[in-house]
Amino acid sequence: MPISLEAIKEKKITVGIVGLGYVGFPLSLVFAEAGVTVIGFDIDESKISAIAQGQSYIHHINHGRLQRVRAAHKFSATSDYSKIAACQAIIICVPTPLDHHLEPDLRFVVETCESIAPHLQPHTLVSLESTTWPGTTDEVVLPILEREGKVKLNENLYLCFSPEREDPGNKSFGTSNIPKLVGGANAQSLELAVALYGLAIQEVVPLTSMRVAETAKLFENIFRSVNIALVNELKLICEPMGIDVWEVIRASATKPFGFMPFWPGPGLGGHCIPIDPFYLTWKAKEFGVQTRFIELAGEINRSMPRYVVNKVQDCLNHYEKSLKGSRILILGLAYKSDIDDMRESPSLELIKMMLEKGATVEYHDDHIPQIGMTREYSFLTGKKSVPLTSAYDCFVLATKHTYFSAENILSFQVPVIDTRNFLPKNPLVFSA
Repeated sequence: MPISLEAIKEKKITVGIVGLGYVGFPLSLVFAEAGVTVIGFDIDESKISAIAQGQSYIHHINHGRLQRVRAAHKFSATSDYSKIAACQAIIICVPTPLDHHLEPDLRFVVETCESIAPHLQPHTLVSLESTTWPGTTDEVVLPILEREGKVKLNENLYLCFSPEREDPGNKSFGTSNIPKLVGGANAQSLELAVALYGLAIQEVVPLTSMRVAETAKLFENIFRSVNIALVNELKLICEPMGIDVWEVIRASATKPFGFMPFWPGPGLGGHCIPIDPFYLTWKAKEFGVQTRFIELAGEINRSMPRYVVNKVQDCLNHYEKSLKGSRILILGLAYKSDIDDMRESPSLELIKMMLEKGATVEYHDDHIPQIGMTREYSFLTGKKSVPLTSAYDCFVLATKHTYFSAENILSFQVPVIDTRNFLPKNPLVFSA
């Protein structure tokens, strides 16, 4: 059955969601919970197996949600891309990382589109949600989808870009109540996409083009990156002056207008903020535009793990020890509190840097019992969380999980590098 407004309204469609990670998995659930039949696609067989068993592999998504939509026969998962042929709408939610030169790496988007194209049926809506540079959807995705000759935009293919806005662990905003931006390749694509997302998401915001939607997503994360870089730099300024940067920010935040607090840390984590700004800087070069402000923010934020390692060295020097040969315990591997997401976590970079300097480095994080495969830190695969004990020369508090207890941490009488302003003033605590 071809997609239509009537078919969407009556939920007589099957939605295929490609990529069942932190974006695609919760999106699949909200569509299935709205009564839409969903087929999830992923190349990771462990995810397919977990879904078949009704077991959520993402910490903040409970098993019950998955089991209910499975019992209602609304959600299944497969690695067989031939089943794309049964879908009237396809949503692509695959990673868009950077390469070693900080340039966009679209191989997952390209490979996904190449897997979809042979099975794509006429009159299907395709939506890209992966964050990327303005123009990707029409310059990269569209030509691959049209390559087989079965579908063509403005004839029997509908195309849109609708950026993901997931915030893992956010207790106030989830997939269904975060406003959804949508830009269509043409008027009919936009109309169908707005109707489709409207089945599962409370507010859908139509935009005039896919490129506006692509750029809006980048700007959201550039805004955060620049402001975090600003407070990270402020921390570096305040420290030699003996000024508490955290008190400065809290004081500034009492102003009821014109100010929004951001907080310093050991570096940026998550898939969005450390990566997305460089998608725009890369595309801007095509037009001869220098993005000095954005790139400077990236340099400052990427330098923060090195600053923390220097603080560790200073701390150990205070106790007449060197980093080489010392035992270091990282408290918190996740990139933010109370989640099991370690994508681009600064803790991974801290571990790498201190291992390179000859330290023995372990981590403690109940949310991440074991490090899985990562693109940049494959040498850490299989490393397991260890108990919090006194058998270390220094702790580095990198993530402020709510299960952490300041009293418990300090009870081990081990000096702590506190990157999150979590611990009270104490001779053992060194701020970073």
